[in-house]
Amino acid sequence: MSIFMGIMIPFIGTTAGAACVFFLRNEIKPKIQKALLGFASGVMVAASVWSLLIPAMDMSEHMGKMAFMPAAAGFALGILFLLCMDKIIPHLHLDHEKPEGMTPEHALKKTTMLVLAVTLHNIPEGMAVGVVFAGLLSAESDITLMGAAALSIGIAIQNFPEGAIISLPLKSEENVGRGKAFLYGTLSGIVEPAASLVTILLARFIQPALPYLLAFAAGAMLYVVVEELIPESAEGEHSNIGTIGFAAGFLIMMALDVALG
Repeated sequence: MSIFMGIMIPFIGTTAGAACVFFLRNEIKPKIQKALLGFASGVMVAASVWSLLIPAMDMSEHMGKMAFMPAAAGFALGILFLLCMDKIIPHLHLDHEKPEGMTPEHALKKTTMLVLAVTLHNIPEGMAVGVVFAGLLSAESDITLMGAAALSIGIAIQNFPEGAIISLPLKSEENVGRGKAFLYGTLSGIVEPAASLVTILLARFIQPALPYLLAFAAGAMLYVVVEELIPESAEGEHSNIGTIGFAAGFLIMMALDVALG
C-alpha cells in the first residue's frame, strides 16, 4: 500500500457513506443512528489507545519512568486544540437548533454549519492517519505498514456512517438535492487527506516531535468522542444501542490493530 492510498482510504469511506443519499429515501432511523455514533466512538477510542498513545510511549522508552511525558503533553495539547476549534468555528450538530462556536455577523446557512460540524470531527482523524504514516517513514518508530493500514481502514469504516449521517438529513430536512447532499457529505471528508498530508510533512521535518504528534492526534480524537459522539448516541431513549455500537467498534478496531499491526 502506498502512502497516498493509505491517507485516501478514510476519505473513500466518507464518500461511500455520502453516496447512500442515492440509494436510501429517508433519513437514517434514530436507533440505527445511535448504533452508528456509538460504533464510531468505539473505533476512535481504540485507535487512540492502540495506534497512537501506546506507540507514542514506546517511542519514548529511552526516557525511562518519564516515558509518559511526551504522550501526556501531546494529549493535553490535542484536547486544548479541539476545544479552541470548537469555540471558534461556527457549526451546528444534528437535532440541534442553536449553533456553537463564534457566530459570524452574517449567519451562515444551516447546511454549511452542519458540514462544518462534521469537518471538525475529521481534522483529528486526518491528523491521526498522517502521523501514523509519518511514523512508518521514521527509522525510530516501530509502526508497521499493516499497523498504519489498520488505522486507515478502521477510520474508513467509521467514516462510512458519518458520510451517510450528514448527507441524508440534508436531503430530507433541508430539501437539498441528492447531488448537492452527496457533494456536501463528500466535502466534509476532504479535510482528512489534507490534514494527513500536512501532518506527514511536519513530522518529516520535526522527527523528535513524532511522539507528541501521535498523542496530539489521540487527544483531539478523544475530545470529539467525549464532547459530541457519546452524548449524541446516549440522548433520549434506547441509549444502550449506542453502548452496544461502541463495544462493537472498539472490538473491531482493537482486533484490526493487533492482528494487522
